[in-house]
Formats: sequence, C-alpha cells, structure tokens
Amino acid sequence: MDSSETLRRTPLYALHLELGGKMVPFAGYEMPVQYPAGILKEHLHTREKAGLFDVSHMGQAFLAGGDPSAALERLTPADVAGLKEGMQRYGLLLTHQGTIKDDFMFSRLAGEAPLYLVVNAGCKEGDFEYIAAQLKGLATLTPRPDRALLSLQGPLAAQALARHTRPDISSLTFMQVVRCEVAGARAIVSRTGYTGEDGFEISLEGADAERVARALLGEPEVMPIGLGARDSLRLEAGLCLYGHDMDETVDPVEANLVWSIGKRRKAEGGFAGANIVLDKLLNGVAKKRVGILPEGRAPAREGSGIAVDGKIVGRVTSGGFGPSLNGPLAMGYVESPFAALGTKLELMVRGKALAAVVAPMPFVPHGYKRN
Repeated sequence: MDSSETLRRTPLYALHLELGGKMVPFAGYEMPVQYPAGILKEHLHTREKAGLFDVSHMGQAFLAGGDPSAALERLTPADVAGLKEGMQRYGLLLTHQGTIKDDFMFSRLAGEAPLYLVVNAGCKEGDFEYIAAQLKGLATLTPRPDRALLSLQGPLAAQALARHTRPDISSLTFMQVVRCEVAGARAIVSRTGYTGEDGFEISLEGADAERVARALLGEPEVMPIGLGARDSLRLEAGLCLYGHDMDETVDPVEANLVWSIGKRRKAEGGFAGANIVLDKLLNGVAKKRVGILPEGRAPAREGSGIAVDGKIVGRVTSGGFGPSLNGPLAMGYVESPFAALGTKLELMVRGKALAAVVAPMPFVPHGYKRN
C-alpha cells in the first residue's frame, strides 16, 4: 500500500479502539489484528464459545435485472439459477482465461428478485467494475458501501444471537439466509462464516452496527476477535485466502475448488473461461493446492519452497501455527504428481529442509449446522 494512501475506517472503528484493538492496515482499511486477550486466546475462544468479528470492509452489493441469475452465470461456474429462495452459495468470479478473479458469496432472499452478493475487501472495487461492465444491459449491480457486516462465530453463536433476533434464527441451517431484526436493527442474517465453526454473518446499515455489536458483546459467550485469529481459524478450516491461496494466476481445478462448479455448469459450460476450465477438469493440471502438515513444531510461512528429494516442486501459500491443532500447518501448490495424500515433502525454512506430508483438509473438523 502506498504510504500516502488514506486508510478507510469501518463504522466500528471507535469501538475497536475502546476495546483495545491493535489497528493495522488491511485491504485499504484500519482493522484490528488483535485485542488485549491476544490471538491465541481469541482463536480458542471462538472454537469453544463465540467470537465477534468486524468484516465491514467486505464488499456488499445487489444484482438486479430481468434475470440476474442467468446474467451472473456468465461470470461464475456456480449454479446460480438452481439456488433456492432463502439460501446462500459459494462462487468463483472467473476471468475469460478461466482464472480466479475473486471468490464470493451470493444469496437469494425469499420473495426478492435481486441477488445479494458479498465479495472480498481487497478486490471489491475491481470486482464491482468487472461485474457491471461484463453484465451491462443484462443486469444492474448496486454496491452498498453504506452497509456494515458483522460475523458471530463459534459453537455458542446461535444461543447468543437468538437473544437478540426477531423472529428466532435458531432453526436456520448452514447456508440459509433470512431478513430479520437483530437488537432492533433490520438485518440480513446468513448461517455461514470463515472459521469452519457454526456461525452467522449479519449485514445491516452502518449506522446500526455499533449498537448491534455492543449488544452481542454484552453476552457472556462473546468476545471481540481480530484479523489474526480469523486467519488462523480459516487456515485450520482449510479455507482459501484470496491473494494468497488463489488469484488470477490459478484456475478452479488447480485451486482444488472443483466442488464449487455446479453439475449442470460442467455439462453446459457458458461461463467465463469455460472451455479452458472444463478442458483442465477433463485432462488434468500441472499443479494443485494441497494441505500440508509439517512433522516437527516449526511452521513454514508463505513463500517457503516445497521440495521432494531436494527438488523444488511447489511453494507454501499460507502457513503458521494452529492453536486448536496444537501444531504447525500449511497449504500450498505442488506439482500434480506429488499432490496425493500421504506424499512426503520437504519444506524449505531458513535454509533447512523440514519433513512434512500432504494431509487432508480441513485440518480441524468443521462445526457447521447442517440438516
């Protein structure tokens, strides 16, 4: 980031300072990386009880038009048309070369024609420009920078949130989404998140964000959580971070995200870069994203080389220490012949080769509430 660039602030900036948040630049915003409890305690608290995250820097928008689902399917291989009312789905926004411009969530709210989209903070302006330009004349995108986004995550998130919602949201299951009131504020609530735990994302007007955040933080189960724990939680859950584990240099097959391509879309194509992606799906790719478990206690950070018998065959894209796992973990790209589970690897850390193995993800089991 250019040092002269002015950092933006979310509606909860003053509350972060009040709570002792350590503010750092992130995606053009001043965001809390941690609070006085520290990243380790914040991480474990979220796994055991409930943590509240400010994710208002994310991009929110509505896509409307005669058939916004058909329009959006031009840019994503996800099955948009098949999404039922009251449900949310994960999608990849692709370039015309079949590479990943961003990943995002889209929802079909009950009784509403427009689709509700949430994209990554660091990509949102570019994403919105791309979507608007590519779908010009087919659909209209309306960004909503006035809205805030809170994320309440953890096994006790539902009971804490239920005390403040009307109607009750306890019966929602993973990826369901509704309009309701939270602490008296009108909101869009989805049972989803970025931690691998059960949890909710709460979209509401920026003016209501602090009041709702204070109400949730007043519950005994809930504590504020910063970006540091958010990253370690998502890594344990095996979830990609855009700009690290995927970007415009990789496609869905290489990124091991084939599950996000709808069955109908595989048969019909019709999305950006479809011929390239479907050819790779059929004929394979040269590299793949894998989970990696170092055999010792030393973590391998992003950029570390991955070797087999002394030959570099890939690199780490995310790595660190997993507090719930109680050990180091990583993910990265390796040449496809070395992507099978159980393959022995060497991680090049400070000039030393550390033993590791290709491991299944998630590293820590997901706690989603499914039907």
